[in-house]
Amino acid sequence: MKIAIILGSTRPGRFGAQVSDWIMEQVAGRDDAEYELVDLAEYDLDLLDEPTVPGAAKRQYDNPKTRHWGAKIDEFDGYVFVTPEYNHGVPAALKNAFDVLYPEWVHKGAALVSYGADGGVRAVEHWRTILANVQMHVVRGQVSFSTMLEAESGEDGDVFAPAERRTKELGNVLRQLTRLTEATASLRS
Repeated sequence: MKIAIILGSTRPGRFGAQVSDWIMEQVAGRDDAEYELVDLAEYDLDLLDEPTVPGAAKRQYDNPKTRHWGAKIDEFDGYVFVTPEYNHGVPAALKNAFDVLYPEWVHKGAALVSYGADGGVRAVEHWRTILANVQMHVVRGQVSFSTMLEAESGEDGDVFAPAERRTKELGNVLRQLTRLTEATASLRS
């Protein structure tokens, strides 16, 4: 089973890179799945530029960037979306990356790790309804980091300093995700 840890911010100096790196440290040595970091910034996706609606395109996208992104997403059975909360909602870059595809997401498991001044919980609630639309199955648990409480000022900006309980919380979420992803495998065949 392959699980992508999707770094969903493309901003320069993004806090999410530290969160994603921490997650990758936590999954090292786990034997329940193969985990891979997928950095959205590396794909330089255009804003909804496909002439055919993704649900009808049948993975035959016109834009080479979309094809490259779609091929990468298709490699995975489940996903951990690392999402910031911007202005009480989801980040535009990650929403666009999600919207340019459709069948690549269907009947796969998802977990949400968020961050923001209030933990990114409003973005998580938005994501739950968005992901349901493409028949993704989202675990109940989540990990939500407060950038006000779990960041320390450093020489080069804020430094991620997760609360001690976060390791256990993430472990619980990943167990939920791998079980759900296994259970939905037959829906994808």
